[in-house]
Amino acid sequence: MIFTVTEADSGGRLDSTLASLADISRSAAAKEIEAGRVTVNGAVCEKKYILMPGDEIFYEEAEPEEYEALAENIPLDIIYEDDDIIVINKPKGLVVHPAPGNYSGTLVNALLYHCKGSLSGIGGVMRPGIVHRIDKDTSGLLVCAKNDFSHRALSEELERHGIVREYHALVHGGFSSDSGTVDKPIGRHPVDRKKMAVLSDASHHSKPAVTHYKVEERFGRITHLSLVLETGRTHQIRVHMYYTGHPLLGDEVYGGGKSAFEKKHGKLLSGQALHAKRLTLTHPRTKERMTFESELPSEFLKLLELLRADAE
Repeated sequence: MIFTVTEADSGGRLDSTLASLADISRSAAAKEIEAGRVTVNGAVCEKKYILMPGDEIFYEEAEPEEYEALAENIPLDIIYEDDDIIVINKPKGLVVHPAPGNYSGTLVNALLYHCKGSLSGIGGVMRPGIVHRIDKDTSGLLVCAKNDFSHRALSEELERHGIVREYHALVHGGFSSDSGTVDKPIGRHPVDRKKMAVLSDASHHSKPAVTHYKVEERFGRITHLSLVLETGRTHQIRVHMYYTGHPLLGDEVYGGGKSAFEKKHGKLLSGQALHAKRLTLTHPRTKERMTFESELPSEFLKLLELLRADAE
């Protein structure tokens, strides 16, 4: 990782600044500096080094230790299952796969228990069966592969945009048109490494991202949208809606400040109001075109009910 120190970050200590930029703890940053994996302008510095604007921090991350996810008896909302695929309706708050600092209580742990280890190994021991992901605080449908044959077929279909993923969201602001498309490349935010952003500069390694949206219902300053992903970048819908001036309600990362409605009904908004409602794919073995649907979560339905009542 390479970070260029901005005016906003200048004057800070190397360890605290690295912790913020690399999304690690300050103690972990200090250990990385002491291990010699961090340089500033090509030179090894102490953790107390005070950064100046334009300083270039190079951080060579250590290879993570391999960890094998363990089976856990966690309830699953299974929409469909056969010998090749399993379609899950993931609840809000459930992480899809283990990662450093969060090795248990994930969808993968639940799948390993339910499928008795019968999952594809292409994703490795941390992500067995995982073909695509949705964010922790996004609910809804995703398909997982129970063998390598299915995983390869689904991944190829995903790559050629054959899998259709439709989401529903509540966003800030009104729309003059009933539908539209956001076609803007997305990459890692150049300053805040925890976030993604629309980037036009190819040097930031952005990738094409296309989101189609349709207005389902208007509530003045809040709109209910359905959105279809043509590509699948990290946080794509959240980033594209933020970029267009329509951040999702409840989004703590890409939000635009809490509206009066959000402040009043905050208990119903534990994270962004986003649900993966419909999933269409070609079955890897039978080649049958299949569509799966899930109901909007009760919190989302309650928000719609309140918005309709306010609009009367």
